[in-house]
Amino acid sequence: MSREIIRTDQAPQAIGTYSQAVKVGDTVYLSGQIPLVPETMEMVDGDIEQQIRRVFENLQAVARAAGGSLADIVKLNVFLTDLADFPVVNQVMADYFIQPYPARAAIGVAALPKSAGVEMDAIMQLG
Repeated sequence: MSREIIRTDQAPQAIGTYSQAVKVGDTVYLSGQIPLVPETMEMVDGDIEQQIRRVFENLQAVARAAGGSLADIVKLNVFLTDLADFPVVNQVMADYFIQPYPARAAIGVAALPKSAGVEMDAIMQLG
């Protein structure tokens, strides 16, 4: 099965040895996104809600570049440095997703790149 590397300027550029996403057949593996503003590669200003929104915007941009949308995400992993922020994830997620919702995991972590409060990665199924 062929492998296609997905890249877009509408999401932050990779800051390490990874691709924004990799498409294998109809499945797209989206790399973790933190709340970086693509145009500046700086962290978004604001509270955890603004960070979560920026992450969803970044994931959405990569999903579009791969030929899909957030509605095509079948698995979402959420990494939080403070699990007390999980209700905010649910609140903001309702603005970006409709039922049926993707499968999801929420994981508490000690730290994330660039001192982000949230990071998310996803698996998307096209077609």
